[in-house]
Amino acid sequence: MKLSTLLYTIILCMVSAFSFAQGNLHGTVTDARTHEPLQGVMISNAATGVVLTTTNTKGKFEIKADNVTTLRFTMIGFTPQIINITNDKAIEVMMEPSTVDLQQVVVSASRERQARQDAPIAISKINATQIHDTKATALYQLLNKVTGVYMVDLGNEQHTMAIRQPITYNALYLYMEDGLPIRPTGIFNHNSLYEINMSGVRDIEVIKGPASSLYGSNAIGGAVNFITQGPPAGYAGNVSLQGDNYHYRRVDADGGFSSGKFGLYVGGYLARQRNGWQDYTDFDKRSGNFKTTYDFDANTRLTTSLAYNYLYTQTPGSLDSAKFYSRKYGANQRFTYREVKALRANTRLDHKWNDKSNTFFTLFYRNNSTGQLPSYFISDVRDNTGKYLSSNGQENNQSFHSIGLLTQHRQDFDFLHSRLIVGAYLDNSPSSYYAKYLDIQKDVANNFYTGYTNTGRYIDNYHIKLFNTAAYTQYEIKPTDALRIVMGLRYDRIHYNFNNGITSGSKYKQQETNDFNIVAPKLGLTYNFGNNKGLYANYSVGFQPPETGDLYSARQLTPLKQATFNNYEAGGWFAAFDKKLYLELSVYDLEGRNEIINQLLPDNTTQNQNAGATRHRGVEYSVAFAPVKELAFRFSGTNAWHTYRDYSEVRANYATGTNTVLVYNGNRMANAPNWIANSELTYKPAYLNGFRISGEWQHIGSYFTNPANTKSYAGYDLFNARTGYDVKDGALKGFGIWFNVLNLTNKLYATTVVSNQYGDTYNAAPPRVYSLGISYSFAKY
Repeated sequence: MKLSTLLYTIILCMVSAFSFAQGNLHGTVTDARTHEPLQGVMISNAATGVVLTTTNTKGKFEIKADNVTTLRFTMIGFTPQIINITNDKAIEVMMEPSTVDLQQVVVSASRERQARQDAPIAISKINATQIHDTKATALYQLLNKVTGVYMVDLGNEQHTMAIRQPITYNALYLYMEDGLPIRPTGIFNHNSLYEINMSGVRDIEVIKGPASSLYGSNAIGGAVNFITQGPPAGYAGNVSLQGDNYHYRRVDADGGFSSGKFGLYVGGYLARQRNGWQDYTDFDKRSGNFKTTYDFDANTRLTTSLAYNYLYTQTPGSLDSAKFYSRKYGANQRFTYREVKALRANTRLDHKWNDKSNTFFTLFYRNNSTGQLPSYFISDVRDNTGKYLSSNGQENNQSFHSIGLLTQHRQDFDFLHSRLIVGAYLDNSPSSYYAKYLDIQKDVANNFYTGYTNTGRYIDNYHIKLFNTAAYTQYEIKPTDALRIVMGLRYDRIHYNFNNGITSGSKYKQQETNDFNIVAPKLGLTYNFGNNKGLYANYSVGFQPPETGDLYSARQLTPLKQATFNNYEAGGWFAAFDKKLYLELSVYDLEGRNEIINQLLPDNTTQNQNAGATRHRGVEYSVAFAPVKELAFRFSGTNAWHTYRDYSEVRANYATGTNTVLVYNGNRMANAPNWIANSELTYKPAYLNGFRISGEWQHIGSYFTNPANTKSYAGYDLFNARTGYDVKDGALKGFGIWFNVLNLTNKLYATTVVSNQYGDTYNAAPPRVYSLGISYSFAKY
């Protein structure tokens, strides 16, 4: 071959290769809110509808762009994007999580990513867009948007919950972070969501009803799973400052990067309040998350996470009716407090064997301490005539540390398109608890507690070796394309080994063991009619062993049994008007045996006892409607009937020395609102990209405040307004500002009302609150 011919051939090949490379288009697809890469985004030719490719685990894609002028990017749970192709062959696509869409992707239903319509349970999701737009200063402002959920605000991130249950402080809910319980079985705290870093949460998933077949104890009324943010594609960061008219101040900061196989995310916030709307409510919160990922290859990933939360808050206590209705928010003491230190760490190894098989192993560690001098344990001692004698209280601390393992394997089969999930859980959580007796000094004339003396005497002082072992399995089959059947079973063995540190004068022996062996089954199905229409049905069992504090506390006078719940539910979903309208409906019947009921005693302390039988029935419904792209309407509600089927109390008359048995069979349960609703209208005008304004209505219906059904609270209606603007272009790109008004009408209302034979106590809610914040964010891929 002549030299000229050889050179011509080489040049022609180079030109052809260069021309082919020039025809290729590549890019990255990320979540517009968290900047995390999105895997599995479907990329198609917008003109023809032909699917060209999907994004990989890094959110990256590459296609041959010949004869393609526009691309369509779609993924379940995100608003579709259409991108016009220019001469730039590298593009960055940011997809916004959709707020009007039932077809979300969830992970809490099976610990595997799946479409919401494939899960035969009532499950809701709060995504990153809703979290961003709400700018919540406490988690109740987010969770109360979920159908059937009433997260009760007790101030300074303290709370309790009502999901398919009355408002309760008992261990009927499971709180998780990335699928791991944030506390072990037997050491529940109704306040424990203050151990979550709100700033590092990407999504929140709420399972309503028992989920014990997968998650074990306490997942009865519901399970709440906080999905934390991961490393962004490229690098990204955000910082924000906010405050309100009652001296709440907060700074948030987060950021991270991905480089090659390694990714890092760090985020957290500092919050502080001084001289708030209510007397004696100063508090401080420090919270942070740390997460790294390392991809050994395309099929193997190691994820390491660390979370730390510290909270110190003053606790003013509840108000009597005179102070509440006159808006006098003064505390009757100035020395109660709560201090929480919570550290969690875990390492998870995921391996995908092939398209039909994957396994993960998670090692986890917890170290937690909660110390308090609680206002609700301050009580007065009186003689038979009612004459005041003295006051007392306690200072206590509960601490635990955990080492555990969670592992799960998923295998898909060709037979009936079936899927098998098997898993195991080990949790070794030794704990300790002490309570010291306090003499409380009181100014009787002014009804004010002036101080206290620590007597050095222990009310409780014990150690517990707590060991929970469990195995579970879930099997899914699809006899037809439309029908999916899910069967689940979990076995738990929960072991308590109690050792008493009080050598004399205790009602308990020095050593005691308690074992609970529990089997929790589930059977459910979904049927997909197509065109976003379907139904589901589910039977499941939930269980709740007595808490260690209930079994071994010196204040607990009544022995307790394990509680079990049988749940029957059915529901469906429906879309209309070209997916602009979504409807979802669930009905349930939850029947409890030996449900542990929180009873208020005359001295304002509480006592737990088993109710022979309870019944919880309700209907949950939601509507999402977006008639045009700029406008979105959401309504969610639940009507519920919580009744005692077999429950009685023994009421002591200290003046006469007699006891009376009060039977409440057929009565409505105390603190069980009959109707809970939340609705929101949001406007995001196209002519001002990045602007938003919304109005929200929260309704809590009336409820009885005592089991005799002789006293009640009318409930309340609350209105909130939110507006904000995120600059999308220009010199100020990345800056944001928001302004929220909570309790717009300055309504006087209480988040909880409790009655006893001496009167009512109210947990007052904040008056009108104005909140202002600014932020700056950046990202580069």
